[in-house]
Amino acid sequence: MSNFTFDDMKKINRKKLGDTVPLELFRTIRLIGMYQGLPMGGKGTTVTVGRKIGESLPVKTLQDILDFFEKSRIGIPKIVHQDDKSIRIVVDDCFCKGLPVADEKMVCDLEGAILEGAAAKVLNRKIAVRETKCNVSGHEHCEYEIRYLSI
Repeated sequence: MSNFTFDDMKKINRKKLGDTVPLELFRTIRLIGMYQGLPMGGKGTTVTVGRKIGESLPVKTLQDILDFFEKSRIGIPKIVHQDDKSIRIVVDDCFCKGLPVADEKMVCDLEGAILEGAAAKVLNRKIAVRETKCNVSGHEHCEYEIRYLSI
């Protein structure tokens, strides 16, 4: 089996059903299949998978990453803080918006890992991404902190 690329994923030839699937299917795969079905809520899997996806994206700048998130309908991201130690990104209209509130639950680790893989590539440095807010926890949006790690 050959390795797939992100460009391969854009090759869609579905004449009747087109290029979209319902959000509830994606949520079901993520939150029932992976989050509830795998050990530790699937965190090891989603982090590994997300980083690999992020590394494969055709992005060259942070703005490209933000544009990808919105174009792919992951959410509407914006940088709300940036300095020499970290970047904070808020994501409005995230895939989890509207799900029942579960105190202290952070379910957007895949999206954070995609952000980590892509940002490490465009920044050309080691980073760590942590989800600090999530709609599912009752916050008004999802939020990620990107921290620069020592070289």
